[in-house]
Amino acid sequence: MVLRRYTVALYLGLLAGCAVGPNYHRPEVGLPAVFKETWLPAEPADVLPRGPWWTMYDDPVLSDLVNAADTANQTIRQAEAAYRVAVAVVGTSRAVLLPTVGVSASSGRSSTGAAAANLAIPTVPVSAKTRVVTSDKALGSASWELDLWGQLRRQLEASRSNAEASASDLAAARLSIAATVVKNYVQLRALDVQQELLSSTVTAYQRSLDITKNRYNAGVAANTDVTQAEVQLATAQAQLTDSHLQRATLEHAIAVLTGRPPEGLTITPRATLPVLPQVPKELSTALLQRRPDVAAAERRVQAANAQIGVAHGAFFPSLSLTASSGYQGSQWANLFNAPNKLWSFGPSLAGTLFNGGARLSQNAIANANHDSAVAAYRQTVLVALQSVDDALSALNDLALEESADTRAASAAHETLRATENQYRAGTVSYLNVVIAQSTALSADNNLINVQSRRLQAHAALLTAMGGNPNP
Repeated sequence: MVLRRYTVALYLGLLAGCAVGPNYHRPEVGLPAVFKETWLPAEPADVLPRGPWWTMYDDPVLSDLVNAADTANQTIRQAEAAYRVAVAVVGTSRAVLLPTVGVSASSGRSSTGAAAANLAIPTVPVSAKTRVVTSDKALGSASWELDLWGQLRRQLEASRSNAEASASDLAAARLSIAATVVKNYVQLRALDVQQELLSSTVTAYQRSLDITKNRYNAGVAANTDVTQAEVQLATAQAQLTDSHLQRATLEHAIAVLTGRPPEGLTITPRATLPVLPQVPKELSTALLQRRPDVAAAERRVQAANAQIGVAHGAFFPSLSLTASSGYQGSQWANLFNAPNKLWSFGPSLAGTLFNGGARLSQNAIANANHDSAVAAYRQTVLVALQSVDDALSALNDLALEESADTRAASAAHETLRATENQYRAGTVSYLNVVIAQSTALSADNNLINVQSRRLQAHAALLTAMGGNPNP
């Protein structure tokens, strides 16, 4: 008898150690050994430090704004709440693996017929045919569903994977919000630089208009020279007004990103762009693995894989152990005496013989969800590769473009100075001055624009890599 009990216990233990469904393996993506841009192959890594990458721009105002957004942004708070929900779900999935213990107490009086009263405990007789029965009860109970096939453990595995994916979603939200703040801030500072340029341009155009009017009054210039100078001045003033509008819009957007109303934030104008950090010449592909969206997609594949095991477990019967013990009597004062004691214990085995193919359908759903998650993971990795290569290409090409724009702006200003001198000497018409002024202003704007785009491309690269490449 003892040997039989040990054999049954060993058999149940072996069953409890197995789990239905496939074990998880990370899907193959088919990454190239060498990336198209300046990347080197490396071993994949799930977790690498990201660091406060926005401090690379050496701008205290920008750092304060990003830190404020990380604390007060409402999108981040939603993601944080969703993560806490996912963690709580893990707790409920873990609790199912443990026994459930409860207590209950009740007291009641009932009236029964004489025949039924013979089966109960009689107390106060009311008539020949009826009796009043008092029943007091205090019970403790316990139940435990044995996870013979690993179905509950697969559910716990799925919950843990979903919680890890939710944590990655939170990290992705923080990374996205920080990148958006940096992008808007760079554009705002570019507008500050542009406003300074336009302000000095308006002053210069006003001076040119005054000179042209004096020349017209002296009879050495035509009226069309005056009107052309007025057009140039008015156009520059309109551009300056439009830049003020664009800056206000960006300032309002940054305020909302930092969890404040638009009127709650004022960024003092400053006509300088943040520092453009040096980009490492060699970047490891391991940096790509710390992107939170890639990690979240991979964890969801793991959760979907575990759900296949949950669906498989529905084909097997469930075994539960239940036990209860307590007292039942007619008087609370004597309830806990030995004659009133009662108890029960026993296993319960339950299984479904026919449900119209519902289990087969659930299994098909689990497999289809897994295939969808694998496809989503691979697509996320491909998009991540594309975003990195796009940012690297932009940085490389924009560096060349900035060099060309710098030379163009220098030449345009030299041409403008020469043309203005020629106009004062009477050798060229004012139309030549207008053309030279427009060319110089356009070249300056192009230079400011490409410098802003380089900073934004750098921020896009850091976002694509999940943070600072050298934390």
